[in-house]
Amino acid sequence: MTVPTSSDPDARLSIGDLADQTGVSPATLRMWEQRHGFPVPQRLESGHRRYLDRDVDAVRRVLESRDAGTRLDAAIERAVKAQQAEAEPRTPSVWAELRRRHPHLAAHRLTKSTLLALSWAIEDEFAARADHAHLFGLFQREVNFERAEKRWNELARVAAATFVFADFEETDVAPPTDGSIRRPVRVPLAPDAPMRREWAVVVDSVDLPIALTAWELPGQEDVPNRDRVFESAWTVEPRAVRDAARVCAQVAADAGIAEAPSALYRLADEPGPGMADLRSVTTLFNRVVAYVDRAPRAHS
Repeated sequence: MTVPTSSDPDARLSIGDLADQTGVSPATLRMWEQRHGFPVPQRLESGHRRYLDRDVDAVRRVLESRDAGTRLDAAIERAVKAQQAEAEPRTPSVWAELRRRHPHLAAHRLTKSTLLALSWAIEDEFAARADHAHLFGLFQREVNFERAEKRWNELARVAAATFVFADFEETDVAPPTDGSIRRPVRVPLAPDAPMRREWAVVVDSVDLPIALTAWELPGQEDVPNRDRVFESAWTVEPRAVRDAARVCAQVAADAGIAEAPSALYRLADEPGPGMADLRSVTTLFNRVVAYVDRAPRAHS
């Protein structure tokens, strides 16, 4: 195979270094490269072949998948897709990315009270299904997450992985040492992060994928909290939901969250071309209507 020439200063690992850090022998790595085109070394101007730190992570993920029973070729294919997804430029904003990639999604101006009702309906439908999904929540401020923390701790128990985003000063709360209880992974957002103005609930699952995304309109400093207005959209299209999930996972990875690369790896595959099950969507819609109808009376 043709080895790309690179001037990347991060391409510093020899095949021996890669072998030492992954436990895979140089001979096996060369065999993988010849048969599967993975891992791909960078050829320096000096002619030496070198690997990146991300190649170490990719090889380790292949090993994890094989240990879980995945065929080698399938594990490598997923690792390659994950690397491609990480390298693909993405806006660090769920709202902007969905509007860019899926411009057909209708946008509506909704108040925070309506968004709360929509979010609770999505969360409760997810909890009722106990689907082993990837779950992401954008809360803007830590105080907003604190109000929902008990709910999200319960959601995290049945999710494959759960990430929450806000102006956290710290990342994650130390998990239980026995690993028996999953907790949401906290992702801190910088003051200038686009997600600091966003609201989102993203459930990347097989049976009922759904993404609710919203962007807070500026100039609402004097507006009562529950009356703040957001440009909002939601979708149950699997590919749009997967795009939203990848944005969240990538932002978490860029923030140095240890659990994020594994999530990116599992989100690397494209979802099936079909739509969510109609019966599941109907159930969710009924819950949404009930919750939205209840919200004004509950706070009148």
